[in-house]
Amino acid sequence: MSTATGFPSFPPDFRTQDMQVNGTTLHVRIGGDGPAVVLLHGYGETGDMWASMAADLMRNYRVIVPDLRGMGLSAKSSSGFDKKTQAGDVAGVLVALGVEQIDLVAHDIGNMVAFQFAAQQPEQVRRLVMIDAPVPGVGPWEEILKHPLLWHFRFGGPDMERLVAGRERIYLDRFWNEFSADPASFGEVARVHYAQLYALPGAMHSGFAQFAAFDQDAADNRAWLATGGRLRMPVLAVGGEKSFGPTMAAVMRAAASDVREAIIPASGHWIMEENPQATITLVRDFLAERASEGHSQ
Repeated sequence: MSTATGFPSFPPDFRTQDMQVNGTTLHVRIGGDGPAVVLLHGYGETGDMWASMAADLMRNYRVIVPDLRGMGLSAKSSSGFDKKTQAGDVAGVLVALGVEQIDLVAHDIGNMVAFQFAAQQPEQVRRLVMIDAPVPGVGPWEEILKHPLLWHFRFGGPDMERLVAGRERIYLDRFWNEFSADPASFGEVARVHYAQLYALPGAMHSGFAQFAAFDQDAADNRAWLATGGRLRMPVLAVGGEKSFGPTMAAVMRAAASDVREAIIPASGHWIMEENPQATITLVRDFLAERASEGHSQ
């Protein structure tokens, strides 16, 4: 399915709901029937990135796709961008929908929210998929911070917001170009779609706030690890071949006991644009293992 603009859309059976949770309002897409799967997006995109995966998974799952706090069509919040608080946003969505257990699939900043949710609510997460982004304070975080491509982690504040005001597309093109194996794979239709969403009032402020919270996120994650915390659910750590690669698994092995490593071939960071079918197949097969394991017991 695609919209009139040609951008991939969710199947018509999906509904959208603006849900008041945890002191904010999240825009959430819901479709399908079966065990629940939550898909969390990252920066430079919105929950729309998951349209083709949601269309595939809805055949067997109830698929829940929120826009993160302050991003996409969710309310532009003035606070709460630490990932511990945003894990509470996800928890609120699940309570509102009456969902007790989920498989959790995340990309980029969604990884950081997913990590905190899995740490806080381990009994609710059956399986966890983490795709191509570090987790603050976990594993080789300090070394990752030194990479020159990640200067945007410290870019923010009122002056930076003024610099990009009206130039959102220019700023976002930098991410889509530099973090892809081939910039052409992140198509013009998608660029126009996301640039319009990030040009909404308060959207760039919210995006910068996601990064500004990283120091608090690192402190929260380290505090949890210091208590002996480890994730016990099966974890699939996925890196783009031309991006995070095997480092995703290295990060997760520092905090999880059962980590599978996978690489998306011919892909940079933008896995759902660059190699969507390989990504969907990896995720579907990993989630399906749970059903086969349960059947064999």
